[in-house]
Amino acid sequence: MALQGIHHAAYRCRDARETVHWYRDHLGMDFVLAIAEDRVPSTGAADPYMHVFLDAGGGNVLAFFELPNSPAMGRDTNTPEWVQHIAFKVGSMDELLAARARLMAAGVEVLGPTDHTLFQSIYCFDPNGHRIELAVDTSTPEMNQRLDEVKWAMLDEWAQTRRAPKHAAWMHERAMAGHEPA
Repeated sequence: MALQGIHHAAYRCRDARETVHWYRDHLGMDFVLAIAEDRVPSTGAADPYMHVFLDAGGGNVLAFFELPNSPAMGRDTNTPEWVQHIAFKVGSMDELLAARARLMAAGVEVLGPTDHTLFQSIYCFDPNGHRIELAVDTSTPEMNQRLDEVKWAMLDEWAQTRRAPKHAAWMHERAMAGHEPA
């Protein structure tokens, strides 16, 4: 089997209409599909839901479920909120900064830009509490090659020690020189 890509990624939302409007208004995503059922097709369980789909660009689809009969949304309190996030790619630093300005003008709290050496990002939260990242690639082919050459050694060392391997410490030299840490 050869995977052809991600068909869609689905998350829960508190309010489907609010979610569609937020992603359309703040990230420019088109609303492409709504499916509503009284029963879950895969399990047969009686559990009405609204399932909305948004165009995230490049053939990628982001979907949300509103589940009115389920307990209120929560999150894994053992996982820091910065870990679980949805990252979207933008085409340039100018686009990233323009998105930051638009979000802030709309009253959305934005963190960044953060320099990750290979890319720069901004972060915010959607109305459901999902962390959103907008990122622009800034890596060079040489950087990518250097990382490709050490990826297995890093993974193996991590598996043995559970400590950050230093094979790519060069990535953080900029952060140590006064840039925001990655």
